[in-house]
Amino acid sequence: MDVDGPGRLRRDAERNRERILTAARRLFSETGLAVSHNDVARAAEVGVGTVYRRFPRKEDLLLALFEDQVERVVQLAETASTGDDPWQGLCVFLEATLEMQAGDRGLQEFLLGPQAASLAGRANEAITPVGGALLARAKERGQVRADVEVADVAIVPIMVGAVMDRSRGIAPEHWRRVLALVMDGFRPSTGAELPGAALEHDQLIAVFARWKSGRHA
Repeated sequence: MDVDGPGRLRRDAERNRERILTAARRLFSETGLAVSHNDVARAAEVGVGTVYRRFPRKEDLLLALFEDQVERVVQLAETASTGDDPWQGLCVFLEATLEMQAGDRGLQEFLLGPQAASLAGRANEAITPVGGALLARAKERGQVRADVEVADVAIVPIMVGAVMDRSRGIAPEHWRRVLALVMDGFRPSTGAELPGAALEHDQLIAVFARWKSGRHA
């Protein structure tokens, strides 16, 4: 067996990539965007040249972390969909998604940049199908009011995220209470129907972009 052949090199390269991403995720979550390639290389215990070859720009590294986070959210939704209780799965999915959001300072700063609309569109395209299937199961069971749409669920991170951002450092866990209040509004009700309509896809992406870029006008 050729232990020093191409297969070994590919495995080494993949291990280095994972070490880089693991180190970068921790540093960016703790410090924000001030992290440098040298910082990542030291934390990953690889040469700085290895980091630059894999991720020439800091944006390349952050984009890889963003795509990884989107995949983790999709996996959360898929896991939640396998349970016997769709409502519990929906609650767990949204809470876990917001926990990820709360714990990654650097990635949130990256999402506030000029690429906000593009990133929001990519995330929505990946997450909506699995999140929508989870919502549909809960509605079929009568656990969610019939007039709730997938866009109503997708906008929850914006609402709760706004509270999360403003209460950070004051009451960092307060967002959980707010999430519980929001989720209670999804429950079946004998009251009036929801006013207006759920956001269309393009409207939802535009709202995400404005939230992430900090534009409110």
